[in-house]
Amino acid sequence: MSGALDGLKICDLTQFEAGPSCTELLAFLGADVIKFEDPKRGDQGRVLGMGPGDDSMYFLLLNLNKRSVTINLKSDEGRELFLRMLGTFDVLVENYTLGTMERFGLGWETLHDLHPRLIYASVRGFGDSGPYANHKSFDMVGQAAGGAMSVNGTPDGPPTRLGLTLGDTGTGLHLAVGILAAYIQRERTGVGQRVECSMQEAVMNYTRVAMLSHYLSGEPTRRRGNPIKYMSGDAYRCKGDGPDDYAFILAPSPHMWDGLLKCIGRTDLIGDPQWSSGGWRASHWDEVHDLIEAWTAERDKWTVMEEMQAGGVPASAVFDTGDLLASEHLRERGMVQTVEFPAGTYDVPGNAVRLSDSATTYSAAPLLGEHTDEVLRELLGDVDTERLRADGVI
Repeated sequence: MSGALDGLKICDLTQFEAGPSCTELLAFLGADVIKFEDPKRGDQGRVLGMGPGDDSMYFLLLNLNKRSVTINLKSDEGRELFLRMLGTFDVLVENYTLGTMERFGLGWETLHDLHPRLIYASVRGFGDSGPYANHKSFDMVGQAAGGAMSVNGTPDGPPTRLGLTLGDTGTGLHLAVGILAAYIQRERTGVGQRVECSMQEAVMNYTRVAMLSHYLSGEPTRRRGNPIKYMSGDAYRCKGDGPDDYAFILAPSPHMWDGLLKCIGRTDLIGDPQWSSGGWRASHWDEVHDLIEAWTAERDKWTVMEEMQAGGVPASAVFDTGDLLASEHLRERGMVQTVEFPAGTYDVPGNAVRLSDSATTYSAAPLLGEHTDEVLRELLGDVDTERLRADGVI
């Protein structure tokens, strides 16, 4: 079974996470993603944090299904080789600091003149224009700049970053959508275009619904913690002493609220004028929370999840990372994959996008320069890789 993006060739000049998360998704969907790296250090993500071997686990998780070529873009011959190869690619993706590609002589205008069909995609912290264009960013800076931190946390606590990398991978996924849109348009027009995403703007897009209270009150949206009081929603403590022994339960409709009461054995409250009122429950939140948690505290989070769902009430155990990787549900659906890396075999997150006619297959993240000789000969024919390597070009 072929991949949906078979035949799409992507030149990957990305590092760390915002760019690699984009190109990894495209690789999962069948694109041929070739990662061009500096011969001496490669993607800086290779050494970010601890790793099981030569490369960090951070790098391994973000670079599945790719090939790696080392090339010295600072050398004249390296740049010449790169430009020759670039004519065979559909898309170039980069997330260097603003101006870096221009210093290499590889900016958008230059490449568009040389290869008009090429789609040129980039990620920056604050975009390629505007007063903040030169500001540097990492994930948590993007979270702060895009508004996520301002609405995350408890009412009496400080702005809080999300434990997940919304600024990095969230932006990478936006970029992937832009690349595919540009690719479809190029198939109609024959001309490539510039695709750009900023971390600030991608994170702001995720705050869209959080802005509702701002429109209603005229005041900035504030942090509210876990409770969604008008829906009787919260993370309720369950049986066990682990930090994640909680289940999130939500009863937004009268029917679901009655279902919740049946689950916890309080049918006597069904139809009660006060308890049946969402407004009353919101204004008497402590009573509502204590009523539900008295029931959840006697059951483990998995039992709470199953019994609530059986009663028609939206609920989930709070899955920790170990729960996710061990989940039979996720394993059956293919979201957890066992992949053999040079340093060992690991269960890793797979492709979250499923297409009925193009299944995803998985290969380990590449070693630095693992495919250099293979790719150069594939794209350029007979190349003296031994001489190029001795001269520091590859």
